[in-house]
Amino acid sequence: MERVSIDEVEPSALGSDVDRRGLSEPLGATDVALNRYRLDPGERFSGGLHAHMDQEEIFVVVEGEATFETMDGDVSVGAGEAVRFAPGEFQSGKNDGDEPVVAFALGAPRDSEDVRIPQECPECGHENMRAVPSDDGFDLRCPECGAELEG
Repeated sequence: MERVSIDEVEPSALGSDVDRRGLSEPLGATDVALNRYRLDPGERFSGGLHAHMDQEEIFVVVEGEATFETMDGDVSVGAGEAVRFAPGEFQSGKNDGDEPVVAFALGAPRDSEDVRIPQECPECGHENMRAVPSDDGFDLRCPECGAELEG
């Protein structure tokens, strides 16, 4: 058994000021990713619309109301509600309201590496590009033809 005080875990912002606290490492989790977010009005869970091709994600909203952009339109998820995104399902969550949002994000398997952005490849027209980590954040690479774009 592992136990952790969420308030004692250092925030890891991933390039922004969002209060994101990664709980997987402190808990010794090997098969599931777990993060606690506190979003002020206007803040986002991640940079933008994306899909994990090899990971399902679940968001549980504890306080406030989060809005998730999907390919089928926006979905609001309030306190006491949860939403699941299957592998390959595009989504991006944010706080569109006037009050803070507190939510937990769970992802399994834990170390998702195949993240896609819904942008057409300029070389072959493939429908989405793979996000590849770089020194400046991420670059885009076509999974079909290998064409690369700087992010």
